[in-house]
Amino acid sequence: MAGGARGGHGHGVPADADVRLLLVALSAIALFMAGEVAAAALSGSLVLLADAGHMLTDVAALGASIWAIRLAARPAVGVWTYGLERAEILSAAVNGVLLVAIGLVIAVEAVTRLVHPTPVAGGVVLGVALAGIVVNLAATAVLARANRSSLNIRGAYAHILTDLYAFIGTAIAGLVIVVTGWRQADSVAALVVVAIMARSAWGLLRDAGRVLLQGAPDDLDLDGVRAHLVEVDHVLDVHDLHAWTVTSGSPTLSAHVVVEDHCFDTGHAPQILDSLQACLAGHFDVAHATFQLEPASHTGHETGNHR
Repeated sequence: MAGGARGGHGHGVPADADVRLLLVALSAIALFMAGEVAAAALSGSLVLLADAGHMLTDVAALGASIWAIRLAARPAVGVWTYGLERAEILSAAVNGVLLVAIGLVIAVEAVTRLVHPTPVAGGVVLGVALAGIVVNLAATAVLARANRSSLNIRGAYAHILTDLYAFIGTAIAGLVIVVTGWRQADSVAALVVVAIMARSAWGLLRDAGRVLLQGAPDDLDLDGVRAHLVEVDHVLDVHDLHAWTVTSGSPTLSAHVVVEDHCFDTGHAPQILDSLQACLAGHFDVAHATFQLEPASHTGHETGNHR
C-alpha cells in the first residue's frame, strides 16, 4: 500500500479570523433579536416573531459554527484519525434542520392568521424591519470576509443573508399595513420568510448530506481522474477508485493502480507514485490520496467487483 501526501489547502482566511468575524455577527444578531421579540409582543406582529425566530436560529447557527471551528482545529488522535474536521459539516446540517423546524411552526401560524387575522401595529413592524435591514447588512458584510468555501461558514452566512431578505419583505408588509390597513399582509410576509428559510435549508442539508454520505465532490470528475491516471507511464489500469470529502475544501481519493510487473523488480514503484500524486495535484487539486500499487499478475487474486 502506498500512501499519498496529506498536504492542506489554504483558504485565504485563518480559522481564528473566522471565529472573530462570527463573534462580531453573533453579538449584533443576539442584541437585535432580544429587541425584536419585545417589539413583536407589543405590536402583535407574526412576521416580526417569525423574523425573531429565524434570528434565534442565526444565533444558534453562529454559535455552532464557532464551536465547530474550534473542534476542527484539534489534532487527529486515537480513534479520530481525521481529527474532528467533520464537526463543521454536522454544524451545517444542524443549521438546516433548525431552519426547517422553525419554518414549519411559522407556516402553521401564518395560515391560521390568514383565515383569522389579528390586529397588527404596522408602524412598529415597518420601523423594526428597517432597523433589522441595517443590522443584517452589517452582519452580512462582516461574514462576507470569512472563508465561505467552508460549508460551516456558508451555513452561517445563509442564515444572515436569509434574514436580510426576510426583513425587506417585513418592511414591505409593514408599509402595506400602514397605508391600506390590510392586516393579512403580515401573514403573507411571514410565509415569504418561510419560503426563503426552506430554500436555504435545502441547500445546506443537500450539501451536508453529500459529505456525510461519502459522495464524490461535485467538481471532481471521476472518469476524468481515471483517464489521467491511466496515462501515467507504466500504469495499465485503475480500479476501486473512490473519492469523498472529509470537510469543506478537503477532497480525498483512494484507488488501486495496476502497473507493469517489472516496476516492482526494478524499484520503479516510488517514481510511479510520485507521478500519480503530481497528476492529481496538477489536474484536479487533490492533495490527499492513497494508492495501492499492484502488479498486473495480482489481478487474478482479487475478489469482488472493481470500479
